[in-house]
Amino acid sequence: MNKNITNIRRLFIIGASGHGKVIEALARESACYSKITILDDNEELKRIGKVPGGKEYALEFRDCADVIVGIGNAAIRKKIIEYYEEKQINVTSLTHPFSWVASDVRIDNGTVIMAGAIVQPGCTLGKGVIVNTSSSIDHDCKIGNYCHISVGSHIAGTVCIGDNTWIGAGATVSNNITICNDVMIGAGAVVVKDIMEPGTYVGVPAKKIG
Repeated sequence: MNKNITNIRRLFIIGASGHGKVIEALARESACYSKITILDDNEELKRIGKVPGGKEYALEFRDCADVIVGIGNAAIRKKIIEYYEEKQINVTSLTHPFSWVASDVRIDNGTVIMAGAIVQPGCTLGKGVIVNTSSSIDHDCKIGNYCHISVGSHIAGTVCIGDNTWIGAGATVSNNITICNDVMIGAGAVVVKDIMEPGTYVGVPAKKIG
């Protein structure tokens, strides 16, 4: 976990997206960086000067900058984080000052915790996780790498969620549930039984579709 950042460092946010915009606001509220720059590999954005360059631009500042990925797609987020790790540039984690995170929560690199989110004691958040606005994760949960806990969703205690899983907006996962890798839980769904097969699950109670 990379929380020991100082205001002499620079932050690069990868992804000129709505999610990237929210991360930019988070970073400005934290007041930890001397300069915050958004990068994107989109050639059109570079051509019109909306961003100064693609992800490789940050490598020029390897010794004085951190990066974080502002892209919601888990596969792309994973690819970019691994790119920077290979290039030995620091992938940081960010926690909004208006969230509440217990002191013993373990947070891996590349994870963001947005405003209003709550993460209770005993939890572990993997690499590249998004804990989005006003969501909650109760005690002793394990959230796998590149998961997305969407806006207003709630995870009860002692839940284990596998890698690359998306918990949709307003969804609820009951206590003591296990969800395997590569699952999408639809908005507003309620998970009351273990999910051990990848796929998309919707409804109350949540059931697999397709």
